[in-house]
Amino acid sequence: MPIITTTNPATEKSLQSYETLSSTALREKIKQATTSYSSWRKRSFAERANLLLRLADLLEERTELLAQLATAEMGKTITSARAEVTKCAWVCRYYAKHAEGFLSREYIETDASSSFITYQPLGLILAVMPWNYPYWQVFRFAAPALMAGNVGLLKHAPNVLGCGEAIAEIFRAAGFPEGVFTHLIVETEQVKDILQNEQVRAATLTGSERAGSAVAAEAGRQIKKTVLELGGSDAYLILEDADLEAAATACATSRLLNAGQSCIGAKRFIVLEAVYDEWLALFKNKMASAQLGDPLDENSDLGPLAREDLRRSLHQQVTKSIELGARCILGGEMPKGQGVYYPPTILVDIQAGMPAYQEELFGPVAAVFKVADEAAAIRLANDSPFGLGAAVFTRNRERGEYIAAHQLEAGCCFVNGFVKSDPRLPFGGIKVSGYGRELSHLGIREFTNTKTVWVK
Repeated sequence: MPIITTTNPATEKSLQSYETLSSTALREKIKQATTSYSSWRKRSFAERANLLLRLADLLEERTELLAQLATAEMGKTITSARAEVTKCAWVCRYYAKHAEGFLSREYIETDASSSFITYQPLGLILAVMPWNYPYWQVFRFAAPALMAGNVGLLKHAPNVLGCGEAIAEIFRAAGFPEGVFTHLIVETEQVKDILQNEQVRAATLTGSERAGSAVAAEAGRQIKKTVLELGGSDAYLILEDADLEAAATACATSRLLNAGQSCIGAKRFIVLEAVYDEWLALFKNKMASAQLGDPLDENSDLGPLAREDLRRSLHQQVTKSIELGARCILGGEMPKGQGVYYPPTILVDIQAGMPAYQEELFGPVAAVFKVADEAAAIRLANDSPFGLGAAVFTRNRERGEYIAAHQLEAGCCFVNGFVKSDPRLPFGGIKVSGYGRELSHLGIREFTNTKTVWVK
């Protein structure tokens, strides 16, 4: 069978090789998951919760080991890797506590003696997960899906297979029955075979628009539900009454988080003309002061990008934008030497037709725009095929709330803070950023049968 080898992007050295599953072995894994589902769905919420709480404890006990692995496989700084593992424990505890309430019967008065809605599990759910948050993306799917009584099949990104194996081991160590959570080491082409298996009832994908479209198309042919969280080009609006220092700090933090490799990272900065020069100076200083270096160094603010091909694509977007008239005021040069590094970069004077205007910049590159007024800022923010997150900075909270709630076209809109995911709040996008919601009470219901029961 084909072999997949992981590589450390900081050293560019091979880490470990993994053999992919044969078609026969894949069918056996799915058969085991099907058998496990028949008993897992009958377990009480309390039983499932106890296992999930044990898993949360193990995540915290193994934080350093897991963090080191994520840093080695995809270049995440060690401090952010630890924080990611801790967040995974949080989502496990959140659903262990709230799942039963979220899925409790809802009684509705009708002409029946009793009529209610009940939420029942669907069965086997395929999760196609990305490399940028190799633990969090998995657990924000797995915690609610398994608490609802489903079982999970994970197809992880090929460059973080070690993280996928570590997650599967933690489920085993926590006492989950074999087959309730399965890591499938398969090639991309085998995803189609998984979706075509009649025992697999739904799929969720976090990743690129191309990958999401392919999975949704195949799932559609099989009449199977999907939840997609795809790319984003989040617009951050800095209004004339914003706290510019706080706004610059939040914007730089969001843009550089995970070396800029975040779907909900700030990508486009739309600044009102009245404060443009002052804000840009603050923002440039914060971007320039970020420490690019060894991801294992506690002092590094950002490490390498995850893969060399991703760095090449990002640099092509930057250079093409400059060729078309954009101006680079920071960074923009491919570093020499070992490691897949790319410096914090700022582009200004961006116009329609440039890659920096219409494409997602998946790395530490900021696209900055100057606009005349609030109306122009909102038009520009919405002039994008993406609609995952957005933020607005203003001292007038009512003004910011109105813009966020009614005028920005995105699934997650924040006021005076950078966009982030939280187990208590629904997460997802619109337009080509996807559909469906993860997290909160809405997320756990996505992969359930919302069943009507009518009794006379």
